[in-house]
Amino acid sequence: MSGTATDPDPGTTADKLSTPGARTRPGRLLARAAGGAAGLTVVAALLGLVRDQAIARLFGASHASDAFLIAWTVPEMAATLLIEDGMALLLVPAFSLALTRRAAGGHVQDPVRTLVADTLPRLSAALACAGGLLVWGAPWAVGVLAPGLDDPRLAVDCTRLTAVTVLTFGITGYFSAALRAHGRFLAPAGVYIAYNIGIIGMTLALHSVWGVRAAAAGVAVGSLLMVLTLLPTFVRLMPGRSGRRTVRGGGSALLGATVLAPVVLFVVSRQSQVFVERFLASSLPDGAISHLNYAQKVAQLPMVLSMMICTVTFPVVARALAAGDREGARRRVERDLALAGTVVLLGTAAVLGCAPRIVEVLFQRGAFDAADTAATAGVMRVYALGLLGHTLVGALCRPYFSAGRPTWYPLGAMGAGLLVTTAAGLLLTGPYGVEGIAAANAVGISTAALLMLLGLGTRAVAVRPGTVALSLARPVAAAGVAAAAGRLATDLVPGPVTGLAAGCLVVPLTFLLTGLVLRAPEAVHLLALIRQRFPHGR
Repeated sequence: MSGTATDPDPGTTADKLSTPGARTRPGRLLARAAGGAAGLTVVAALLGLVRDQAIARLFGASHASDAFLIAWTVPEMAATLLIEDGMALLLVPAFSLALTRRAAGGHVQDPVRTLVADTLPRLSAALACAGGLLVWGAPWAVGVLAPGLDDPRLAVDCTRLTAVTVLTFGITGYFSAALRAHGRFLAPAGVYIAYNIGIIGMTLALHSVWGVRAAAAGVAVGSLLMVLTLLPTFVRLMPGRSGRRTVRGGGSALLGATVLAPVVLFVVSRQSQVFVERFLASSLPDGAISHLNYAQKVAQLPMVLSMMICTVTFPVVARALAAGDREGARRRVERDLALAGTVVLLGTAAVLGCAPRIVEVLFQRGAFDAADTAATAGVMRVYALGLLGHTLVGALCRPYFSAGRPTWYPLGAMGAGLLVTTAAGLLLTGPYGVEGIAAANAVGISTAALLMLLGLGTRAVAVRPGTVALSLARPVAAAGVAAAAGRLATDLVPGPVTGLAAGCLVVPLTFLLTGLVLRAPEAVHLLALIRQRFPHGR
């Protein structure tokens, strides 16, 4: 980890990139930061798989698992709004501005401390009230989310248990944004390790007494562990008092209603795709919501890893825009889109080629049978078609909100995508069931990604949509070839574990070789980053 407890500022990635002596190797610094954060993300993802395996083994795809997943909609929304996107999109630029003002000097009190004093207490109070309202209104919330449930009482109980995440995720997101703006990426990347440990521990310890309510209680316990994971580092980063008078404007101006509203509504509209899916699936037989969830949790792993690239570079883009370096911001965003797209397309190829084997190895045991495996694998393959769209939406929203200016265009693009998802879902759910819902998700998110890409150049960072499209065309072709090769390998090699191992070997090799044959520079760039992170002989 960079820095020390007594010297919180020097040595961070963001600061090193701001110094003249480090400009010759910013790519290496970012690669090291992304690599460290990605390592913890992989550990968290593996624990997430263990969590899902435990729930699948104990409760299968049933009314109980559906009830828990309906309640889990609350922390999923809270995580997107308060940790992953909303809070980061608001607070990273705000803390970046405060850090810039700190470096300029001339303030009676540290701008970072001022920003925290202005925002954290009020945010905590508002979130605590919102969580209390959710506990009281849980029956109404379940009725809106899943009106097709025959007996909503179990879902209501689980929703009340998970309501605490409205507060705890908000504090986690606040701490994470502050640390990332300071160039600290390891601790924020590790919060989901603590979260999953809490869920797994409570589920295994209490499922025989509380049933699926134990998993919901685990969500609450895990969210508290997230806060405790970040608290020591956050406290060390906060400077001591440097004066008696508080000077406003240390970055809190970027958190006004005109900036807050577009970000919050964008994140809500993005997460509403999940609401649409579960609303439609609640009218299908028991287990449909669970099949969607298991498929999404596994298929999204490549997207989570690819987004670490943009998470690490987001403070760099924000500082470039704050300093007026729009050309540098454009180059950074175009590189991020190409590299993140390449990473997620590799993962997409693996999911398309190996989905049945992946589900069989991960979940087929206990209450989760072969029929559940077949249904989940089919959904996973369809859902994977939208992974590039999901990644691009997550990557593109960051430059839109980096400058701290109010912009409503991302909300309009996401709203259009949501309308497409809803319309397609209504048309496809009847004849195709859960696979129709997954297809609607893929079409809707891809529509939103295209609209956001086309609008970015005139509203935030002057990226060139044609250049981005060309940089992704060759990895898309490579992913198609690799998916076909992976499917052939898993079919030819007998046994679930050996078949999956063969597919996991064939897919990346085919993807890389095809990318090199097609002269995709992103494949070469990806190899260079791997060599930087793991140099020969070390």
